[in-house]
Amino acid sequence: MSAIHQVRIAITTGEPAGIGPEISLRAVLAVDAVCVLLGDAALLEQRARAVGSGWPLPPRVSIDHVPLAVPAKPGVLDTRNAGYVLALLDRAVDACVRGEAGALVTAPVQKSVINDAGVPFTGHTEYLARKTGTPHVVMLLVGGMLRVALATTHLRLADVPAAITRASLAATLDVLQRDLRARFGIAMPRIGVTGLNPHAGEGGHLGREEIDVIAPAIAAARARGIDAIGPLPADTVFVPNQLARFDAVLAMFHDQGLPVLKHASFGHGVNVTLGLPFVRASVDHGTALDLAGTGTADAGSMIAALQLAAQLVHP
Repeated sequence: MSAIHQVRIAITTGEPAGIGPEISLRAVLAVDAVCVLLGDAALLEQRARAVGSGWPLPPRVSIDHVPLAVPAKPGVLDTRNAGYVLALLDRAVDACVRGEAGALVTAPVQKSVINDAGVPFTGHTEYLARKTGTPHVVMLLVGGMLRVALATTHLRLADVPAAITRASLAATLDVLQRDLRARFGIAMPRIGVTGLNPHAGEGGHLGREEIDVIAPAIAAARARGIDAIGPLPADTVFVPNQLARFDAVLAMFHDQGLPVLKHASFGHGVNVTLGLPFVRASVDHGTALDLAGTGTADAGSMIAALQLAAQLVHP
């Protein structure tokens, strides 16, 4: 086993009614890594036998048993298990902070059922930032030869313009450059920055955010030694000859950057949270309740997340 894969990786198996348990099981069998699966042991064994992913697990894979509140049925959400899902995350984060695990890989959770249980939850990214006391994190999607970071994450579209400030862009560009260097081993990252409005504002005729906020933030970043270029029209920055200029693209909002990446890599894309005190990677899809327990779910993104997490620990 290579040195990279000797790092212990914590894997949260996610929403128990979804595909998280089974794709986690398949991933640990496909990647030669030392892993600990966090989840209900009986659920994992049951799901492994149901989908034919292999049981018992190899010695390099252990289980950290966290009991379900109530038995989980594939495809059927139950708010009583929302606390279980969060307990998996809490235990995994604690293990990473204490140095018991070198990285965290997360299977998908169902945001709606956590909120329905009375716990405000917008996503893994924001939850992990609060849990670790990290002042600024950045969502980076990796796949299909693309790296796309987001200036804002899970916000209503109407709330995006006010959330994009010179200060927030400065923090995002600082984290992006630092982790592209430290995690991805890119000595001098080249970062393309999109505009917010169509045609990057068309000289102010389609909006002034580019003039008043984004361009000044880029200029300030360049003065700090960050190789950031923009604001660039989002409808052309992803053209291949433009992409070749950059190591990563910073998009202004969720559905500006991610549709392109998912088109290029869906099923094998990886969500990476930059800025945390440890490596965190995840799938680029949801819980797929309709596929849970059928054995037909594609584990490609979970396998890619586990592979990338192992690589990022030692770039």
